[in-house]
Amino acid sequence: MASSRKGSIATSVARSEATTTDGGAVKSTTRYTNDEWTKFIAQVEKDIVISSEPCPCPDVGGPALAQTIDHTLLKLEARAVQFDDLCAEARVNGFATVCVRPQWVHKCAVDLRGSNVKVACVIGFHEGTHDLLHKAQEAKQALRAGASELDIVLNYPELQTAQYASIYTELATLRLQAPHPTLLKLILETSQLTPSEIIAACAMAAAANFDFVKTSTGFRGAGANEADVRLMAACCERLGAGVPADRRMRVKASGGIRTIEDAVKMLEAGASRLGTSGGVWIVKEGRETAEQSRGLSPPVAEGFERRGSRPGLETRLFTDY
Repeated sequence: MASSRKGSIATSVARSEATTTDGGAVKSTTRYTNDEWTKFIAQVEKDIVISSEPCPCPDVGGPALAQTIDHTLLKLEARAVQFDDLCAEARVNGFATVCVRPQWVHKCAVDLRGSNVKVACVIGFHEGTHDLLHKAQEAKQALRAGASELDIVLNYPELQTAQYASIYTELATLRLQAPHPTLLKLILETSQLTPSEIIAACAMAAAANFDFVKTSTGFRGAGANEADVRLMAACCERLGAGVPADRRMRVKASGGIRTIEDAVKMLEAGASRLGTSGGVWIVKEGRETAEQSRGLSPPVAEGFERRGSRPGLETRLFTDY
């Protein structure tokens, strides 16, 4: 339900009203000014406590690791057969979702029929500066095509100029367009933001009832890093005060996550979802690591590249060439 985090600090500060545009589209408006948002964000920043302790990490050799992965293919030049492979790999490994551009949502939804793997679609990708109408139309089309999760790019140039009311209106409108159980993730592009701007983005995402904040598109600047993930996780905890842990906004780390070491670092920093095109490699390395720790396989010789050959699919039954 859209009110699943009712009572949290963020939702109590950002009461919104629904109106309609001249074209009849639903639009959310906020009664809070930029100055009022500034005061609220400053208080959140003051109250945040960043932990250096590692967060719980799933067993790297078990299925829970795969359930943290959004198996991602966003290259513009990708061909249809690559999405068949993407979906087959997601089925075999038990990934949470496949994450694709809007034009590939329907194909992936068909490929994944009968499985527990969902389809996530990027919206406003990758710069985030599209207008609200464009993002709302993309979201509507993606949901009709079979998407269950939307990864929406923040208009971070607006954030950098402190246009908080405008940003919140956009986020709240998109939440109205895509109510729960659709999961919404806000892509911040953390490499372009200061810590204070990251906190501001998290505050508005929580106020708009988003389910995740996400580090990066992977197409601009550096990807996820441990410091930003820890900061975002601390924001989620602070903004979710008074809300059960399983209903708080969470963190998705994406960009540059290619190995099991990268994955564990992000999970221990506080991420609960990982966006990566290297999911097959990561799961394979996780199983090898677990087997070595239990003495079930010989140690990897120094200098040996475990990822030197692509892991093969266990089945092609789920693809249609």
